[in-house]
Amino acid sequence: MSEESTFEEGQKELDEIVGRLERGDVPIDDAIALWRRGEALYRSCVALLDAAEGRIDELSCAPE
Repeated sequence: MSEESTFEEGQKELDEIVGRLERGDVPIDDAIALWRRGEALYRSCVALLDAAEGRIDELSCAPE
């Protein structure tokens, strides 16, 4: 996932990877590469969610 990727793009790619792995028709070397890519996407999505939560917290705690 690049710096410019959105959460939705990362989630979509992660869903596609999970689907391919669940089908079980991927050669083992490809499955390992997909797993690693999925882990990276997961970490990126969590970081984006954490950042969004931080911004929401800032906005809801801001003095009026």
